[in-house]
Amino acid sequence: MLIHEISDPRLKQIFVTDVKIDRELAFADVFVSALEGVERSADVLAGLESAAGFLRRTLSARVELRAFPRLRFHWDVTPENADRIERILAELRKKQ
Repeated sequence: MLIHEISDPRLKQIFVTDVKIDRELAFADVFVSALEGVERSADVLAGLESAAGFLRRTLSARVELRAFPRLRFHWDVTPENADRIERILAELRKKQ
């Protein structure tokens, strides 16, 4: 849906890393990241907030739930941290 149905340039080349839904189906916390890293986070999160209503309506039409949760978007630093750890490990391997 992010690729084919939303034309906001702020949302190009992003990916969803995780979604956590609370037990009452009130909120869905959507974690996102981008290849460029945290420098795009504010722009991406603003784009997602702008598209939140459209995303929720479209998803609620496609996913059958008694109540569809409100979407909350968060930046996920996990891919960046994993990349940093990989670089550190690669440096350590070179030193051996």
